[in-house]
Amino acid sequence: MRKIIGLILLSGMIFTACNTKTKKEEKMNSNALLEKFDTPFGVPPFSLINQEDYVPAYKEAIKKHKIEIDVIVENTEEPTFKNTIEALELSGQLLSQVDNIFQNLTSAVTDSTMQAIAKEVSPIMSAHSDDIFLNEKLFARIKVVYGHKDNLSLGTEQAMLLDKTYKGFVRGGANLSDTDKETLRGLNKELGMLSLQFGENVLAETNAFEMLLTDESDLAGLPEGVIQAAIANAKDHGHESGWLFTLDKPSLIPFITYSDKRKLREEMFKGYIMRGDNNNANDNKEVIKKLVNLRLEKAKLMGFKNHASFILDNNMAKIPENAIDLLEKVMPKANDMAKKEMIELQKLADSEGANIKIEAWDWWYYSEKVRKAKYDLDEEQLRPYFKLENVRSGVFAVTEKLYGITFVRNTDIPVYHKDAEAYEVQNPDGSVMGILYMDFYPRASKRAGAWMTSYRKQHYNNGENVIPVISVVCNFTKPTTDKPSLLNYDEVSTLFHEFGHALHGLLSDCQYTSLSGTAVPRDFVEMPSQIMENWASEPEVMKAYFKHYETGEAIPDELIEKIQKSGKFNAGFTISEYTAAAYLDMYWHSITEPFKGKINDFENEMMLKIGLIDKIVVRYRSTYFSHVFAGGYSAGYYAYMWAEVIDADGFQAFKEAGIYDQKTAKSFRDNILSRGGTEDAMDLYKKFRGREPMIDAYLERKGLN
Repeated sequence: MRKIIGLILLSGMIFTACNTKTKKEEKMNSNALLEKFDTPFGVPPFSLINQEDYVPAYKEAIKKHKIEIDVIVENTEEPTFKNTIEALELSGQLLSQVDNIFQNLTSAVTDSTMQAIAKEVSPIMSAHSDDIFLNEKLFARIKVVYGHKDNLSLGTEQAMLLDKTYKGFVRGGANLSDTDKETLRGLNKELGMLSLQFGENVLAETNAFEMLLTDESDLAGLPEGVIQAAIANAKDHGHESGWLFTLDKPSLIPFITYSDKRKLREEMFKGYIMRGDNNNANDNKEVIKKLVNLRLEKAKLMGFKNHASFILDNNMAKIPENAIDLLEKVMPKANDMAKKEMIELQKLADSEGANIKIEAWDWWYYSEKVRKAKYDLDEEQLRPYFKLENVRSGVFAVTEKLYGITFVRNTDIPVYHKDAEAYEVQNPDGSVMGILYMDFYPRASKRAGAWMTSYRKQHYNNGENVIPVISVVCNFTKPTTDKPSLLNYDEVSTLFHEFGHALHGLLSDCQYTSLSGTAVPRDFVEMPSQIMENWASEPEVMKAYFKHYETGEAIPDELIEKIQKSGKFNAGFTISEYTAAAYLDMYWHSITEPFKGKINDFENEMMLKIGLIDKIVVRYRSTYFSHVFAGGYSAGYYAYMWAEVIDADGFQAFKEAGIYDQKTAKSFRDNILSRGGTEDAMDLYKKFRGREPMIDAYLERKGLN
């Protein structure tokens, strides 16, 4: 529906401007979000979307969705799967379109206006969601259908949709009393606003930190590529000269890894770990306290003892104890490894006459020295072979060999930022099965980290396959005037990881949007992404695609061998800092009484309890733990380890048959990638692997056995 414009109230009279405006002017003044997208493959027309369009578009789309819900509720026919469950599933498509675009852009190209819109829209969307889940007449119809499910002769996907719809309404508060429903509405509204505030505070803290160096001696130890990137960074931020370092990972990590200036390493490191904990306008401590207490209140309202129990009831783990049991199997071994690593770092520092005690800001610096000494491997030796374009081509090629699909750049497809690229994802016959956006570089308007998301999920509409529009967003090292973007090995793994998520969305073949692609339990969704990481470290892949950006020579066997040998190096640090974060998340959301203490005291007590050595800082301190306080991973950060156990076991099937074995790849695609959440996750895995996953391969991979 077009935005109502051109109506002018003057001297008590209404004049329509339709007769005086040209069609071109009408088009310019219409709300592009509410129009049918006249773009290649129906992707969003980003250049036509104005920020002032969002709120009216939300309101109009919500209005339309309410009408669609009313049609279902007021239907006088006996409730059936088609006129109730499927009708509900097919409703709200315009609202989903508007919301997907806005939410994705607030992560990738936000500003103060977008943040203000988010604060205006959040309570509106929360209220609308509650209006649906707490609609008694609608739920009554759903219950009738659910009560007859054994007699409906539904297909597998239909049965899952019915089950998830019913349980979704129960989890949304449909069975609560009228008084409790009103309480839930208030909780959902406040929780939404607090999550927004948390994320905005982290972004503001990240952008606020700048370390501008003007003395060339302060660059001691830094590789030339890092120095050139810092010069470009300074210019990008409006400085006429100097070398600028920020808290974006491509700037932060090389600095604390290579800088010989210990005081500056400390400044950078503390700038990073103190985000949201500076007792300023962006402080997140009170936000966290409110969040965990409101989540607890909501969980108890829903009949659970704590938030973790509420969340995991919908996951593979089922109960918090199962997730914690996995963490407990790993943490003591990781701590023991980390202690040995710390002793090794201290010995090296002593041998150099540093006259220091190793601290957290020294770990990256000295571990890199130890790696170079033990394995003759320097991260900077690898970068020339990891030109971003080559790594991207490698990901594309691996995917083509596994699944037969290709990626073709199409510059006619609209993009949301000049850095973003658009690709057609094509079947072997040349038909298009999906659209992929890729957006690689950091900027002030983009949140930190890397993620996959969708502008449109795959589904069927009246028997026609609606292709997905998927986006992969990263924050990689930017190119400079004389060098292309050269990744470190972690960034290579990150690209393969996010591409695994993208394949989960692109290769989906599901009837219903709410079950397609990545619509699986939180502790299973990371499995397709993490299994994809394995190909990045396979010698066959590295030799074929990772070539020196200047000479074109393939990465030599000698370097590949060093990478393989050093694969478990520093594992104690890596595993313990991650596991500590998973514990922290679980402990925050396992409280059974309102939290009244101090955030930092709670965090410190938890780190002591799990034995994290004091020279390692938990991967995400509470005040910038966006996964759980601003994202969708509350009581779910353990999922990365849970999924890695499954992925390690699953990749063994490829190793046994061959990393490009077509039969194995077809089974993985048919039973996992294409099926979304249409069946129980464990059942899907067993169809692929022939059994439940075992932890042995994970322990072997990590050197913990």
